[in-house]
Amino acid sequence: MCGILGTNFLSANFEQALQIQNNRGPDYQNSIKVEGKQFGHNRLAIIDLNQEANQPMVFDDILIVFNGEIYNYKELIIDEQLECVTASDTEVLIRLYQKYQTDFLNKLNGMFSFCLYDMKKEKYFCARDRYGKKPFFYYFKDNKFIFASSIKSVLKLLDKKPNLNKVAVNKYLQYFVSYGEDTFYQNILKLEAATYFTYEPKKSKELVKKRFYKINTYKKIKDEPTALKDIEELLFKSVESRLVGDVEVASLLSGGIDSSLISALYTKISGKRINTFSVGYDEYKNYCELDYAKITAKHINSNHHPVIIGKKEYIDNFHDTLDALEEPHGDSAAIPLNILTQKIHQSGIKTVLSGEGSDEIFLGYDNYSKFLKYYEFEKSLSQGQGEFLNTIISALQNNTKESEYLRRIVKKQTLYNSFGEIYTDIQRKKLFNKVPTYKAEKPKNDPLDWMSYIDLKIWLGESLLSKVDRISMRNSLEVRTPFLDFNLVNYMFSIESSIKVGNTNKHLLKQIAGKYIPQTIINRTKKGFNSPFNEWLNEEYGKSMFDTIIDVNNTTKLFNEAYIRHIYELSLNRKFKQHFYSLFIFSLWFKKEYIS
Repeated sequence: MCGILGTNFLSANFEQALQIQNNRGPDYQNSIKVEGKQFGHNRLAIIDLNQEANQPMVFDDILIVFNGEIYNYKELIIDEQLECVTASDTEVLIRLYQKYQTDFLNKLNGMFSFCLYDMKKEKYFCARDRYGKKPFFYYFKDNKFIFASSIKSVLKLLDKKPNLNKVAVNKYLQYFVSYGEDTFYQNILKLEAATYFTYEPKKSKELVKKRFYKINTYKKIKDEPTALKDIEELLFKSVESRLVGDVEVASLLSGGIDSSLISALYTKISGKRINTFSVGYDEYKNYCELDYAKITAKHINSNHHPVIIGKKEYIDNFHDTLDALEEPHGDSAAIPLNILTQKIHQSGIKTVLSGEGSDEIFLGYDNYSKFLKYYEFEKSLSQGQGEFLNTIISALQNNTKESEYLRRIVKKQTLYNSFGEIYTDIQRKKLFNKVPTYKAEKPKNDPLDWMSYIDLKIWLGESLLSKVDRISMRNSLEVRTPFLDFNLVNYMFSIESSIKVGNTNKHLLKQIAGKYIPQTIINRTKKGFNSPFNEWLNEEYGKSMFDTIIDVNNTTKLFNEAYIRHIYELSLNRKFKQHFYSLFIFSLWFKKEYIS
């Protein structure tokens, strides 16, 4: 896991911009100049610890800077008959480019963002993995091209800070993060997941972008026994492939079914006592899952390391966490994750397995079964009933999610937007003085496919994975996610929806998990990775949070002050906590970036 940086011009600030990313790769840092262009790399050495695997790497006038891991690189060397000088996965990318040019990305099983530069053709080839695990930010304007793993590095190489991107603010307030290409800075963009671009200045002044992977929802698996057998086999292969490397791999263990199963499979595959890490709290124990993590740790006989957080440590790490995220991010779980990954890094471990992705592909969220009932209700309505509801729907509106979902059905709007939806359309119309607009994606026909797909894309791909990457890399820790092996994801979308639903959430996964982890873990009520953020922040900052939002809004004039006050008052009664937190986080970021 590393940091990458490049420009198509020479800059006196390049080394400083590279140093900003040092936490992403503290083991080795280097940069080189090629015909008026610069390329830099920060390395966290995990596969092939030798110096020959350092980057930027150059073979046969092809240069690469690469962030990530290719889990099947050894198989690719054999299957594709590649002649490699090093034992690193980085060189494999160069050799595949030599053989296939840009047409090899679907052969890769891993997480990656990279820029390859073909010196003879003067051609850039930049790509990002299927689900957006690794970041790739870029600036491309007035023939100036910059790419980096960190937005701060891009900013360091610009003459002045770009203006605020208001569309990103709107997306963030709806979904915890801005998604798609938009960052909070105008003209600094994200390369979207499963996308690559080429840039050949001799041929075109524009970047040529293309998607290399799309999820196929054709249903070819129609019986449960086949599905269970294949999923179990794919899970074993996925975990085993993510143990590749020359350093020890540990496992995050929350006490839920996902991380417990991953830790149990890792133990079975390796035949050794693995290291597991959990986080909990010294008060507000309703948020604490350490007792459940202990049950699994005992069951698999792991070397278990519980990390207990108190209010002081939480507050002490609050602003550092926001700094690590670089942009506003509405997930308060980032703070305990930061503290946990610090402790793991201090223990000398560089790599951990984690359970992200399971909820989206195995239908783990309780929301899914609830929304299926809304979809069934929508289908049951006659034209006359729909028209009648349309005449009275405004009278039924209140602050509840239920009234909003009914309104969407009546108005024939997209019913399910994402698991992480915060402000609805109506709420954002009340909040913004002028709502910045953007085009939303059209839903798929099958509600289950749509909910799973859009959560994989936005809630997981944009919110959870960006949080995990920024925070873990803050502490020079690589996180690997076996549930997001593309073979497993593809397979899950090929299973008949009725088989996936069953009579409980994670119907299929629970049957497999029953072979490896205790029923206590399998049958417990689902709980997200949460924390007493509302309690601790209110105790520490009180009304000053509201004052910060108002002060910033006096500068931005983005929001309706009366509605901000309404949200604040609701939050004091433990309602709309996330709505208020998201406004607070944005305001802290804006104050630091544009006012201070």
